[in-house]
Amino acid sequence: MLFALICKDKPGHLQVRLDTRPEHVAFLNDLNAKGALKFAGPFLDGEGKPDGSLVVIEAADNAAAQAIAAADPYAKAGLFESVQVRPWNWVFNNPASA
Repeated sequence: MLFALICKDKPGHLQVRLDTRPEHVAFLNDLNAKGALKFAGPFLDGEGKPDGSLVVIEAADNAAAQAIAAADPYAKAGLFESVQVRPWNWVFNNPASA
């Protein structure tokens, strides 16, 4: 089952994001190697600076998706103001259905 992790950064925490990015990228690379990561990237503010994240993962259920979200180094570093974990259906341009 797919889940969208919709993460909003705390205001004024860009440096936390920048400092934690190497660990976050390693975490996503590990998810990708396990086949759990479908895609990911930052949301951008009006100045083009990152201010959140969208991460789409495959997980067994909501509890497993919540655990993955909580294990993200960005979450552990206190970067996020909020994190929504929502079931998601990839309908269009899904490479798995091609």
